[in-house]
Amino acid sequence: MPKFAANLTLLFTELPFLDRFDAAAAAGFTAVEILFPYDFPAKETCRALLRNGLKLVLINAPPPNYTGGGPGYAALPGGEGRFQHDIRRTLRYVRELRPGLVHIMAGYTKDDAAEEIFVHNLQWAADQAPEQGFTIEPLNPGDQPGYFLDDYALAARILDAVDRPNVGLQYDSYHAEIIHGDALAVWEQYRDRATHVQIGAAPNRSEPGSGRTDFNALFDAIDASGYSGWVSAEYKPTTPRTESSLNWLP
Repeated sequence: MPKFAANLTLLFTELPFLDRFDAAAAAGFTAVEILFPYDFPAKETCRALLRNGLKLVLINAPPPNYTGGGPGYAALPGGEGRFQHDIRRTLRYVRELRPGLVHIMAGYTKDDAAEEIFVHNLQWAADQAPEQGFTIEPLNPGDQPGYFLDDYALAARILDAVDRPNVGLQYDSYHAEIIHGDALAVWEQYRDRATHVQIGAAPNRSEPGSGRTDFNALFDAIDASGYSGWVSAEYKPTTPRTESSLNWLP
């Protein structure tokens, strides 16, 4: 069975942020991910992790644009300077929080130059921190209209062009199901590129077992593939309390 982490941006949201670490540990998780940890002092987050013996497996970057822009802009032409500035800021958080991986968000553009810009920015980030793992993730156009990276074949082509050992694929069962119609088939095709896995049931990003994906088959396929990374529960519970949505958890 895979090793599971809890996404504290979507799970345990009935609790204040710092209390979610305690709740995740009490539920049996030994690792967590936080999409955007930048609203809280890194030292407070570190204390919450240490207090519960939790490993931080992933954060997102670049940091949110608090002036009103969308999350992520790594593929936006003309934004290379801003990207480099904000990745340096992200790496300061990395030094404090020590996440296993940093997901670099492509942003919202369909410019013809976007793919080349995205590749260049990913190479730059990977070379700035060669010991740090990075990921890219396709997001479905229904939830994220205009998002550049919206297909797994495109992600594979970009990874080939980036050609850095510390940049891999972030597979998400929810987005894979929405984009391509079969999360398990997407895993079988792209599993060798995956360095991080997230799960949520389509069509509503709810807990496993509530949608159309066969998660028992997916977990078996993940085990059979030899994947040794984390599988993070990134979903919106249909229950008032997150604990009540964890019946799928072995």
